[in-house]
Amino acid sequence: MKDEILSRIQKKFPLVAKPFEVIAKELDISEDEVLKILQEQKKENIIRQTSAIFDTKRLGYKSSLVAFKIQPEQINAAVKILNSHPGISHNYERNHDFNIWFTMAVAPDSKLGLEKTVTLLSKLTDAQDYIMLPTLKLFKINVKLNTTGKDDKKEKVKKIAHTDIEMTELHHKVVRMAQYDIDIVSEPFKKIIDKLDITYDKFFAILSELQVAGVMRRFASILNHRKAGFNANAMVVWDVDEGEKGEAIGANAASFSAVSHCYLRPKYENWPYNLFTMVHGKTTEETNGIIADMAKEIDSKSHMPLYSSREFKKVRIEYFTPAFSEWEDKYSSEVA
Repeated sequence: MKDEILSRIQKKFPLVAKPFEVIAKELDISEDEVLKILQEQKKENIIRQTSAIFDTKRLGYKSSLVAFKIQPEQINAAVKILNSHPGISHNYERNHDFNIWFTMAVAPDSKLGLEKTVTLLSKLTDAQDYIMLPTLKLFKINVKLNTTGKDDKKEKVKKIAHTDIEMTELHHKVVRMAQYDIDIVSEPFKKIIDKLDITYDKFFAILSELQVAGVMRRFASILNHRKAGFNANAMVVWDVDEGEKGEAIGANAASFSAVSHCYLRPKYENWPYNLFTMVHGKTTEETNGIIADMAKEIDSKSHMPLYSSREFKKVRIEYFTPAFSEWEDKYSSEVA
């Protein structure tokens, strides 16, 4: 039953006053049982966070995947500097000469901007080289670990689309509140609506507007991969044709259920790979098997799995906080 509940809260979290009651009815158990199981999973750090998942770019932030080449003896010092930036949400060591990989975002009102911030970080960390890999085409971003073992090998990926929205002060307030982890209690949203002094209906209507607009990707629980038993997570990079053919290849790669993230990114002279897929498995053998299956269907010149050997940081960006400007004020004087 635990695995079924974990699967459910990753896929579509009920946006109602009593979401765990809805899950309980679906599984024909009591709400108390659901709460007890989830509270235990939270205590054991298997559930990392349950909250709204927002689209960084739709909120006006500029972002990119970045890879640094850092001398092994300088990694710890470099990571300390990198992790101090509030826009770095994920930071890993991977098995490549470009050994430090992180996601980087800067706020809409950033004085430095994205490229200057990365240049500054390369200077502060004494990086030997770096590449910036912004998203050219997003095919999929949907972390759903197969906790039950029952998910199909492939899934239908919904087209990522959005509509225009005029963000009011209330929309911004909801974003600020809904980005944080909820409590595993019967009415987890009550604190938010009380603080905002709005009704449940209004709160869920705002979330719906944000989702339709593509500002909120979804509301869901994210699991701690390793704690949940998924110990072999590889960023697999592929050298594929660009243009329409590359987009078709990317759409096919995204259809694999074990793939949580799928993007087209730019190529460079020192980096020929442009299709990026995050593949999750419980063992290296399982993950390598999935990659082998993908390779049979993906028309690529070459591919390479980059396994993470160390996780340095994995958090959610905190939107619309002063942390970004405070970091820039501290370090911007070091820009040449």
